[in-house]
Amino acid sequence: MRQLTIRHETWPLARALTISRGSRASAEVVVVEISDDGALGRGECMPYAHYGETVEGVIAEIEGLREYLEGDLDLVTLQGAMPPGAARNAVDCALWDLAAKQAGKPAWQMARMTAPQPLVTAYTLGVDTPDAMAAAAREVAWRPLIKLKVTGEGDIDRIAAVRDAAPNAGLIVDANEGWKSDMVEPFSAELAKLNVLMIEQPLPADADAALADIPHPVPICADESCHSRDGLEDLAIRYDMVNIKLDKTGGLTEALALRDAARGAGLGVMVGCMVATSLAMAPAFLVAQGTEVVDLDGPLLLADDRDDGMVYDGSTVMPPDPALWG
Repeated sequence: MRQLTIRHETWPLARALTISRGSRASAEVVVVEISDDGALGRGECMPYAHYGETVEGVIAEIEGLREYLEGDLDLVTLQGAMPPGAARNAVDCALWDLAAKQAGKPAWQMARMTAPQPLVTAYTLGVDTPDAMAAAAREVAWRPLIKLKVTGEGDIDRIAAVRDAAPNAGLIVDANEGWKSDMVEPFSAELAKLNVLMIEQPLPADADAALADIPHPVPICADESCHSRDGLEDLAIRYDMVNIKLDKTGGLTEALALRDAARGAGLGVMVGCMVATSLAMAPAFLVAQGTEVVDLDGPLLLADDRDDGMVYDGSTVMPPDPALWG
């Protein structure tokens, strides 16, 4: 008989991370474990307040399905039993891990994929003054791809300072809904001059229809606007790319389906993460295979990761060990 365990874990960050909506000093994650006849499957999520999620609420949502999770609830049934979001992500990934261990084969084989290869991830710098962001950029200027959190007014100065400090790095910019519509066209033009590769979620999700009519020489990627396959046709009119995060899709199952649907709609694909441990990165690593942008640096931002965490060689992340997940 299956047994379900749910717990809250706190993982301090190496340094506080500031975005347009505020700062955090730790990753507050929920871990789900489902054991069955000696096999143990694990999944991790990071509840996000911006989406109305709390640690307590996510735990209660999962606890409400205990009877079914300790019964015969499978991945297919789960998709209708829980909505997309952090709670379903932890459960979905735990069921994938459990199934892989019971079958004695890796999750990538169960997903009918080829063996995963190492990936180069972006490295994130939080919002700060131009001088402070330039100083932080000098420390990581050797990394091939740097992601800058920005917030609106003063962003051109911030990005220009980072470009001077890291002249050879690829740059992507994440506004986290912090811009106004009249900023998009002039900011995009200036960022094109600074060789910025992509702008992530410039406008609030409920105001992004304006993007369909705004010229932007730098590709724009949907993050907060993209959770699952619902509404993908509208996003294809407004955006050039989508950022797939398992905490938004509600797990690996929907993330893989969203990736394929996005490609079918002509959209580029980025795979990102919340700030979390390697247990959350491992299933996302499968989705990130072959995508245009990879942003799986969560463990690099922590003071410490799990003992069986993923191996990072600079910005190159290796496939997860099955002892961790999958």
